[in-house]
Amino acid sequence: MRGKYLKAYLVFHGVDFPFTHSLRRLLTYLPARRLGRAVTDAEELSPYAITARYPGEDLAVSEPEARRAVEIAERVRQAVRGALQDEGFDPGGDQF
Repeated sequence: MRGKYLKAYLVFHGVDFPFTHSLRRLLTYLPARRLGRAVTDAEELSPYAITARYPGEDLAVSEPEARRAVEIAERVRQAVRGALQDEGFDPGGDQF
């Protein structure tokens, strides 16, 4: 889940944030929204994070919705990794 990327970025910057699965809430803690639109679209992924964690709360997802979610998640990943590299942190290979 790309929420982990947002959390990693916040930790890197020493930002204290609450335990939450809400990407919208995490976005409010980003330093001056440095990561741009790629990350602001991440709030669209919040419903999927909740559904994946709590079985029985199934959310019907169409193929176009799934493809958009994957696209957004990949943009978040690239934005955070790029920002961390620009700020002197080497996130290493694709494991992160």
